[in-house]
Amino acid sequence: MTTAANNSPEHPHGCAASASMPDWVPEGSEGDPRFACRVMSGVQPTSGISNRKPIKRQKLTLDDYERGVLAADVGILSRAITLVESNLPEHEALAQELLTRILPKTGNSIRVGITGVPGAGKSTLIEALGCQLCSQGHRVAVLAVDPSSSVTGGSILGDKTRMQHLVREPNAYIRPSPSGGSLGGVGRKSRETMLLCEAAGFDTILVETVGVGQNEVTVRSMVDFFLLIMIAGAGDELQGMKKGVIEIADLLAVNKADGDNMQRAKLASAEYNRVLGFLQPATAGWKTRCTTCSAFEPETLAALWANVGKFAATTRESGAFDARRRHQSIEWMHSMIEEELRHRFFRNENVKHLLPDIERQVSGQTLPAATAVRRVIEAFGK
Repeated sequence: MTTAANNSPEHPHGCAASASMPDWVPEGSEGDPRFACRVMSGVQPTSGISNRKPIKRQKLTLDDYERGVLAADVGILSRAITLVESNLPEHEALAQELLTRILPKTGNSIRVGITGVPGAGKSTLIEALGCQLCSQGHRVAVLAVDPSSSVTGGSILGDKTRMQHLVREPNAYIRPSPSGGSLGGVGRKSRETMLLCEAAGFDTILVETVGVGQNEVTVRSMVDFFLLIMIAGAGDELQGMKKGVIEIADLLAVNKADGDNMQRAKLASAEYNRVLGFLQPATAGWKTRCTTCSAFEPETLAALWANVGKFAATTRESGAFDARRRHQSIEWMHSMIEEELRHRFFRNENVKHLLPDIERQVSGQTLPAATAVRRVIEAFGK
């Protein structure tokens, strides 16, 4: 039953209302000029709760994952990344088997880490750059590492919703991943995610970090090229020096260099270039410099990417490119050893039994911290 749209003598569209017009519209009144509203056929209400069971997602085998990733099946790629991000023991075992299988198909991309101060326009710039690269035939994967929610542990910024144009590109793949609360915003599984994307045929990997301004060396340890996005007029132009980020960057770019901000951006770039002259380059054989760019000026994006291409060619020729990747693999292994030892240590029954009492003594100033550490380590070794 649908209520009448008008009880006045004259309908807004000029139809005269009948004195005997009912206050509801009967079914089968199609074509009757007395009724402005119609009963439209649609989904009929059910008489009770549906007994239909939700469709279960098909469980994939190791072979399914391998075939899907190598065939660039985006759905299976996403599920494979979820697999490597999982902390469940059975998932970790399967993920490592998958990574072992696809490893020979990895390494054929340029890995670019992108960070910068909040509000520098990283996401807008990455989207514009990604769209430009896709139009040139590149396959671009954007790993947008979001801050983790303290409640759910999931991503809270949602770059997939912010990069509305890039997400529609058939040659682009955007994966927002929670940082796990790590300073610098790099999740501990980001390296495995990069390998999966490379195996799926993506030749350009862009890793956007939270940009908190500290401990960005973690980003440096997993990419080939490190780009620092800056903005002009944000206070002390050399503030980045105090954070130690400039020293590990391969290129600085003052963003939003358009319109009335163009001159300020050029002045800021000149100041950064002056300072960079006194610093040791982040990569052997490559001179770090600063440029300007804008997401709304395609030619500046092309010039920005030309720097990345020149860097790759120069460092490959000198051997620095491959040397860095080999060093990163060893460094990655060491960090995973440390992480595994930490997990085993705190899961140890002797440690779990002793630790609360030790913590009370340390906090109560009755036991020196160094003595406490020795006792806990001894308990772990028993």
